[in-house]
Amino acid sequence: MSADVGESVDVAVIGGGQAGLATGYYLRRAGLVPVRDFVILDAEDRPGGAWQHMWDGLRLFSPASYSSLPGWMMPPWDDAALGFPPRDHVVDYLGRYEERYELHVRRPHGVTAVSREDSGDRLLVAADGADLSARFVVSATGTWTLPFWPTYPGAREFTGRQLHAAQYRRPEEFAGQRVVVVGGGNSGAQVLAEVSTVADTTWVTSRTPRFLPDDVDGRALFAAATARIEALRQGRDHAGVGGLGDVVMVASVREARDRGVLKAQPMFSRLTATGAGWLDGTTTAVDAIIWCTGFRPALRHLHPLHLRDRDGRLSVGGTSGTRADGEPRLFMVGYGDWTGPASATLLGVGRSARDTAADIVARLQR
Repeated sequence: MSADVGESVDVAVIGGGQAGLATGYYLRRAGLVPVRDFVILDAEDRPGGAWQHMWDGLRLFSPASYSSLPGWMMPPWDDAALGFPPRDHVVDYLGRYEERYELHVRRPHGVTAVSREDSGDRLLVAADGADLSARFVVSATGTWTLPFWPTYPGAREFTGRQLHAAQYRRPEEFAGQRVVVVGGGNSGAQVLAEVSTVADTTWVTSRTPRFLPDDVDGRALFAAATARIEALRQGRDHAGVGGLGDVVMVASVREARDRGVLKAQPMFSRLTATGAGWLDGTTTAVDAIIWCTGFRPALRHLHPLHLRDRDGRLSVGGTSGTRADGEPRLFMVGYGDWTGPASATLLGVGRSARDTAADIVARLQR
């Protein structure tokens, strides 16, 4: 559905992934009508948000029942023998979710800029094929479109292949090669587990990876994060299971451990034309490097507002904890803990979306 140029709405939600859909759900639940009162603009040409671009073998850290958006539980994943739900199951769920609640996501309309109207009463949203004004804007663009690439000496001279986890799809394309996987988090561990089945792999990390016990998954992590945030609000310390480690031992990672490949080496200090070198003088020939080094918030569209940022983030607060400091008409949802506990997860984003919608509706009523 195309947006009309010059359209005015109460709320514009930027991003049609999990954060945008959760926000849309609560706005509709509060009585706002999609299209008439609020719109959701999405840069993608189909439902699924960033999930549709993740690698083929990616799996959730939790059962479907613990990976759901507000209002409708994700349908069960039938093949329990293969572990938790895969990427495609999530993509299908998100598409059915927006249909179920008739959120009428408008795509593809990538937002290029958010600025202040001359009168100061509204925000202007400029997008590809859609320009509108809104009393409030919710930015829910996530991080997937802004992968982080560390800088190392010799990176430009390296003649092999370099790609970020955002570009990785399947292990078969590395069959028979010598591959270095960079990054000690869950992405690095899962990519290593896959690629090591077909290639000679080396896993390098800036610090020693920490592994959760086999029986700890996303359910326990979410509970621990929630308890920790609540304790901090009350001025108490909290040492929970979430502090035990970083890497969730999903089936593929456990299998890699059993094969003896889940062993990390210290980070290399430089790259050469044909490989990597370490401080002790040793070198390794390398065909490809996969950088599993995380992402940064995709906030380029907010630059015209000239809001002060720190480490690529905007300062937020208010009753919702998501209202931008310096621009009370702007809200940030789903970017990680700085916009709400576990807000970058399917289950966790619901709280931030609920509080954001409540804050906006209260302001509209005033």
